[in-house]
Amino acid sequence: MNSECIKSTPAAFAVPGTGAASAAPATGRAAEAAPHFERQGLALAVLFVGAFLAPLDYFIVNLALPAIHTGLGATDAQLQLIVSAYASAYAVLLITGGRLGDLFGRRRMFMTGMAGFVVASALCGFAPSGHVLVLARIVQGMAASVMAPQVLATIRAVVPLAQQTRVMSFYGFVFGLASIVGQLGGGALITYRPFGLDWRVIFLINIPVGILAFIGTWKFVPENQPAVRTGVDLKGVGLLSLLLLLVIYPMTHGREAGWPAWTFVMFALSVPVFALFVATERRVERGGGHPLVDLQLFRNPAFALGLVLAFLFYCNSAFFLTYGIYLQTGLHWTPLASGVAIMPFAIGFVVGPLTSPAVVRHIGGHVLTLGFSMMTVGFTATGWSATHAAAPDLLFYCGLVCAGVGHGLLLPSIMRTVLTEVAPQKAGLASGVVTSTLQIGSAFGTAAISGAFFGVLGGRATADAYAHAFQYSLGINALLMLTCIGLSALLVRHQRTSIHH
Repeated sequence: MNSECIKSTPAAFAVPGTGAASAAPATGRAAEAAPHFERQGLALAVLFVGAFLAPLDYFIVNLALPAIHTGLGATDAQLQLIVSAYASAYAVLLITGGRLGDLFGRRRMFMTGMAGFVVASALCGFAPSGHVLVLARIVQGMAASVMAPQVLATIRAVVPLAQQTRVMSFYGFVFGLASIVGQLGGGALITYRPFGLDWRVIFLINIPVGILAFIGTWKFVPENQPAVRTGVDLKGVGLLSLLLLLVIYPMTHGREAGWPAWTFVMFALSVPVFALFVATERRVERGGGHPLVDLQLFRNPAFALGLVLAFLFYCNSAFFLTYGIYLQTGLHWTPLASGVAIMPFAIGFVVGPLTSPAVVRHIGGHVLTLGFSMMTVGFTATGWSATHAAAPDLLFYCGLVCAGVGHGLLLPSIMRTVLTEVAPQKAGLASGVVTSTLQIGSAFGTAAISGAFFGVLGGRATADAYAHAFQYSLGINALLMLTCIGLSALLVRHQRTSIHH
């Protein structure tokens, strides 16, 4: 290895409110000196490849579904699973993946996840049937859940605190870029068929990229983990995975299935499983063991409030679904035109993270309030225009840009705010928790808000009906973001109180 193993001790990174024993005030976080590592730019570049691939393979499949249906003869149910199986496996195992990085080393787990992702991508690319492709997508989601949390955890552990705002902004940029490349790049690959390949190219392209990232990680990324290695809380892993499965699976599949009885049974079972999980983790902690999820993290009000904001923020993922339906079914636009129409939002999505460091320097924690305000105004303007113009006009697209910039400001800022409250030795766990919260918010928002969209639409199929349904869904998004404005103000007030005391 070219870089030496970096380890952190609990005493060196003690943070009030995270369970670390320290008498230092909250301002001690600013004094934390994260270990320096050589070639930081190259190390972050290969880590960001992992951050890019995980969301990319969620977005890129959407435009390839018709080609997969034709090429493999996949059923409608299999087409739904090709998307949702990946998302479900990814979300269910994120916390466990983050914890494994804390226990066995984030660099090691990132390389393990990347290797698994490359193998799974090959299985997807050479799948002979829809059934095999669904199974391969599950493996791909599991590998992504091991790979992705290590990116944020490594940033938290080895990047100096003074640089984390800028680095997290680039993380948000990469995440936003993945959604754009997934929407447009996927369509381009399917249309132009490089090397004579059909839909399989969207998976096979991951192989050379993943191999280069694997080698780059080995050469440039330092190992980082707590000085004391503990065992794996297998009971916690099993119960947490079951809990998230009981919540995420019916959210993901319930609407398409018409909300049958089994979806409500699964939701009901999640309550006793959650109680059993909490009791088990407390028992492990009282026995002097190391629980999968350190429940003391949630006793930090800023951490807990940040998770609430993350959940509500990502409920707006329903926008992508309702926007596409409004344009393609309501206005009869082509898939390519609909993909291009997301660009105003995507431009803002990219600009937001790039301007985030300068915004944070001027207004600090109020960047959250600004971001939520921009999303509220943007969604309101776009929704109003949808029902007052025959076709998308300047106000419609200006609203999308405004909402996109707000989204771009918020994604890195929420992650940075939540992770700053956590000691670096628990950064993997916290990264998994916040990322899993985002995914659960996305699943919940997509199910609930799209359900409201179709409820308002009813059986009508006119352009006006779709416009009113789209406006209604954006109104719900705007109300959620308006709620977040108040919560973000509470978060800033709490952080100021912590600093003064």
